[in-house]
Amino acid sequence: MGEAGWRRVAGFRVVVSWPQDGYAPPPPTAPRSLRARVAGVAGVLLIMGGLAAVGVAISAQVHAPQPSLSAAGAIGSSARLSLPRSLPVSVDIPAIGVTSELLRLGVNSDGSIQVPSLETSAAEAAWYKYSATPGQIGASVIEGHVDSYQGPAVFFRLGALRPGDTIDVRLADGVTAIFKVTGVREYLKSRFPARAIYQATDYAALRLITCGGAFDYATGHYLSSTVVYASLISSRPAPPASTARTAPPVSMPPCTYRP
Repeated sequence: MGEAGWRRVAGFRVVVSWPQDGYAPPPPTAPRSLRARVAGVAGVLLIMGGLAAVGVAISAQVHAPQPSLSAAGAIGSSARLSLPRSLPVSVDIPAIGVTSELLRLGVNSDGSIQVPSLETSAAEAAWYKYSATPGQIGASVIEGHVDSYQGPAVFFRLGALRPGDTIDVRLADGVTAIFKVTGVREYLKSRFPARAIYQATDYAALRLITCGGAFDYATGHYLSSTVVYASLISSRPAPPASTARTAPPVSMPPCTYRP
């Protein structure tokens, strides 16, 4: 570039200048080696593989069934059958393949209802021990987790129940209380109808409760609860105690073997 091509600033000649179009030239690039190219391609493939694995994991997640509007049914009952007080031992729900021994839990120090441990008891349901026993007049409450850190928990399929399904609760006196589902509903936890669920009733009511709805990854909690309403329809008596007498042992002669 000639002398006329240089600009002057404050009377000094500029010896470092951008091209006339106002854009800096691209930095010089050295030719890439074959090894660098292979490393670059491998890195891209690793990233793409990782993204694909995440996509497969997300698509493979199994979500708990949610109650349909057609299953909302009724939360009350006109049934008046009842049973004497007897602590619950286990619960069976044939329609969703649930069989569980029942824990007996109370309340935490802050007044909230205790729940089974996610680490050790996710596969077990629990009876709220300050509610009516199943079959008594009043509301009996059984709760369980929908899932755990390892996968589906005891009440994973609770939202799939429909009015008319049955729930069997075996009691300590040997009697099995049989309930019929009248309704299955989902409530936002911010609008959970605790009074309607836990308050006394004039019939033998059963409530099954678990988490449901969307999962909030920020808090690690579900935003809703699934509640199954059921009422007592019948019972099976305890099986009769065995009266069979054991025969006294009979003295037998020693066996003899002949060739």
